[in-house]
Amino acid sequence: MAKETGRKLIAQNKKARHDYHLLTTYECGLVLTGTEVKSLRQGRASLVDGFVHIDGGEAWLHNVHVPEYSQGTWTNHSARRKRKLLLHRAEIDKLASKADETGHTIVPLSLYFKDGRAKVEIALAKGKKEYDKRQTLREKQDRREADRAIASARRRQRAKG
Repeated sequence: MAKETGRKLIAQNKKARHDYHLLTTYECGLVLTGTEVKSLRQGRASLVDGFVHIDGGEAWLHNVHVPEYSQGTWTNHSARRKRKLLLHRAEIDKLASKADETGHTIVPLSLYFKDGRAKVEIALAKGKKEYDKRQTLREKQDRREADRAIASARRRQRAKG
Protein backbone atom coordinates (compact mmCIF):
# COMPACT_ATOMS: atom_id res chain seq x y z
CA MET A 1 0.00 0.00 0.00
CA ALA A 2 1.35 3.45 -0.94
CA LYS A 3 2.18 5.78 1.92
CA GLU A 4 0.08 8.96 2.10
CA THR A 5 1.93 12.25 1.70
CA GLY A 6 0.84 15.86 1.89
CA ARG A 7 -1.94 17.53 3.80
CA LYS A 8 -5.66 16.67 3.45
CA LEU A 9 -8.00 19.10 5.22
CA ILE A 10 -10.96 17.52 7.02
CA ALA A 11 -12.55 20.39 8.95
CA GLN A 12 -11.91 24.06 9.61
CA ASN A 13 -13.16 26.40 12.33
CA LYS A 14 -13.69 29.70 10.48
CA LYS A 15 -15.78 31.04 13.36
CA ALA A 16 -12.74 30.94 15.66
CA ARG A 17 -10.87 33.39 13.41
CA HIS A 18 -13.89 35.70 13.59
CA ASP A 19 -14.51 35.44 17.34
CA TYR A 20 -10.93 35.49 18.66
CA HIS A 21 -7.59 37.26 18.32
CA LEU A 22 -5.22 34.35 17.60
CA LEU A 23 -1.96 34.75 19.51
CA THR A 24 0.07 31.58 18.81
CA THR A 25 -0.72 28.37 16.93
CA TYR A 26 0.43 24.81 17.55
CA GLU A 27 0.18 21.61 15.53
CA CYS A 28 -0.50 18.52 17.60
CA GLY A 29 -1.40 14.89 17.12
CA LEU A 30 -4.60 13.22 18.31
CA VAL A 31 -5.18 9.94 20.12
CA LEU A 32 -8.02 8.32 18.14
CA THR A 33 -9.78 4.97 17.92
CA GLY A 34 -10.00 3.03 14.65
CA THR A 35 -13.59 3.99 13.86
CA GLU A 36 -12.77 7.68 14.45
CA VAL A 37 -9.96 7.53 11.90
CA LYS A 38 -12.24 5.84 9.36
CA SER A 39 -14.94 8.45 9.93
CA LEU A 40 -12.38 11.26 9.51
CA ARG A 41 -11.09 9.69 6.29
CA GLN A 42 -14.63 10.10 4.94
CA GLY A 43 -14.12 13.83 5.60
CA ARG A 44 -16.77 14.30 8.29
CA ALA A 45 -16.10 16.34 11.43
CA SER A 46 -17.10 19.62 13.06
CA LEU A 47 -14.88 21.90 15.17
CA VAL A 48 -17.48 24.61 15.81
CA ASP A 49 -17.99 24.15 19.57
CA GLY A 50 -14.54 22.71 20.23
CA PHE A 51 -12.09 23.86 22.88
CA VAL A 52 -8.95 22.56 24.59
CA HIS A 53 -8.70 22.03 28.35
CA ILE A 54 -5.50 21.19 30.17
CA ASP A 55 -6.10 18.73 33.00
CA GLY A 56 -3.45 16.96 35.04
CA GLY A 57 -0.61 17.97 32.74
CA GLU A 58 -2.39 16.63 29.64
CA ALA A 59 -4.18 18.54 26.89
CA TRP A 60 -7.70 17.35 26.01
CA LEU A 61 -9.85 18.33 23.03
CA HIS A 62 -13.53 18.70 24.01
CA ASN A 63 -16.79 19.07 22.02
CA VAL A 64 -15.35 18.20 18.61
CA HIS A 65 -17.98 16.23 16.71
CA VAL A 66 -16.69 13.20 14.80
CA PRO A 67 -19.77 11.28 13.63
CA GLU A 68 -19.98 7.54 14.23
CA TYR A 69 -18.56 5.36 11.47
CA SER A 70 -21.41 3.97 9.38
CA GLN A 71 -19.95 0.44 9.08
CA GLY A 72 -18.88 0.38 12.74
CA THR A 73 -20.26 -2.20 15.13
CA TRP A 74 -20.27 -2.26 18.93
CA THR A 75 -16.68 -0.93 18.77
CA ASN A 76 -17.93 2.44 17.48
CA HIS A 77 -16.89 5.62 19.31
CA SER A 78 -19.14 8.25 20.87
CA ALA A 79 -19.39 11.33 18.65
CA ARG A 80 -18.42 14.04 21.15
CA ARG A 81 -15.98 12.25 23.46
CA LYS A 82 -12.91 14.09 24.75
CA ARG A 83 -9.72 13.27 22.86
CA LYS A 84 -6.15 13.49 24.11
CA LEU A 85 -3.79 15.85 22.28
CA LEU A 86 -0.15 14.97 21.73
CA LEU A 87 2.10 17.91 22.61
CA HIS A 88 5.54 18.32 24.16
CA ARG A 89 5.61 18.91 27.93
CA ALA A 90 7.05 22.44 27.50
CA GLU A 91 4.24 23.36 25.07
CA ILE A 92 1.57 22.05 27.46
CA ASP A 93 3.06 23.99 30.39
CA LYS A 94 3.26 27.17 28.31
CA LEU A 95 -0.34 26.80 27.12
CA ALA A 96 -1.57 26.05 30.64
CA SER A 97 0.02 29.17 32.11
CA LYS A 98 -1.30 31.40 29.29
CA ALA A 99 -4.79 29.85 29.35
CA ASP A 100 -5.11 30.63 33.05
CA GLU A 101 -4.92 34.35 32.26
CA THR A 102 -8.27 36.13 32.07
CA GLY A 103 -9.90 36.12 28.66
CA HIS A 104 -7.56 33.54 27.12
CA THR A 105 -8.69 30.19 25.73
CA ILE A 106 -7.36 27.46 23.47
CA VAL A 107 -9.43 26.74 20.35
CA PRO A 108 -9.03 24.23 17.49
CA LEU A 109 -8.57 25.88 14.08
CA SER A 110 -8.35 22.94 11.69
CA LEU A 111 -8.33 19.17 11.59
CA TYR A 112 -6.36 17.42 8.84
CA PHE A 113 -4.27 14.44 7.82
CA LYS A 114 -0.56 15.14 7.40
CA ASP A 115 1.39 12.28 5.83
CA GLY A 116 -1.37 9.86 6.88
CA ARG A 117 -1.56 10.98 10.52
CA ALA A 118 -4.45 12.95 12.01
CA LYS A 119 -3.36 16.38 13.25
CA VAL A 120 -5.20 19.32 14.77
CA GLU A 121 -4.04 22.93 14.66
CA ILE A 122 -4.86 24.72 17.91
CA ALA A 123 -4.39 28.35 18.87
CA LEU A 124 -4.04 30.29 22.06
CA ALA A 125 -6.68 32.98 21.61
CA LYS A 126 -8.13 36.01 23.32
CA GLY A 127 -11.85 36.71 22.89
CA LYS A 128 -12.87 39.65 20.72
CA LYS A 129 -15.37 42.21 21.91
CA GLU A 130 -18.41 42.98 19.74
CA TYR A 131 -16.87 46.21 18.44
CA ASP A 132 -13.68 44.33 17.49
CA LYS A 133 -15.77 41.96 15.34
CA ARG A 134 -17.46 44.92 13.64
CA GLN A 135 -14.08 46.57 13.12
CA THR A 136 -12.70 43.38 11.50
CA LEU A 137 -15.71 43.12 9.18
CA ARG A 138 -15.40 46.80 8.25
CA GLU A 139 -11.68 46.41 7.44
CA LYS A 140 -12.41 43.33 5.32
CA GLN A 141 -15.18 45.18 3.46
CA ASP A 142 -12.96 48.25 2.90
CA ARG A 143 -10.13 46.06 1.58
CA ARG A 144 -12.56 44.33 -0.81
CA GLU A 145 -13.90 47.67 -2.08
CA ALA A 146 -10.38 49.01 -2.59
CA ASP A 147 -9.38 45.88 -4.54
CA ARG A 148 -12.47 46.24 -6.74
CA ALA A 149 -11.69 49.91 -7.41
CA ILE A 150 -8.10 49.10 -8.35
CA ALA A 151 -9.22 46.26 -10.63
CA SER A 152 -11.78 48.42 -12.42
CA ALA A 153 -9.22 51.23 -12.84
CA ARG A 154 -6.80 48.75 -14.39
CA ARG A 155 -9.51 47.48 -16.76
CA ARG A 156 -10.27 51.04 -17.85
CA GLN A 157 -6.53 51.70 -18.30
CA ARG A 158 -6.16 48.58 -20.52
CA ALA A 159 -9.24 49.56 -22.54
CA LYS A 160 -7.74 52.99 -23.30
CA GLY A 161 -4.23 51.81 -24.09
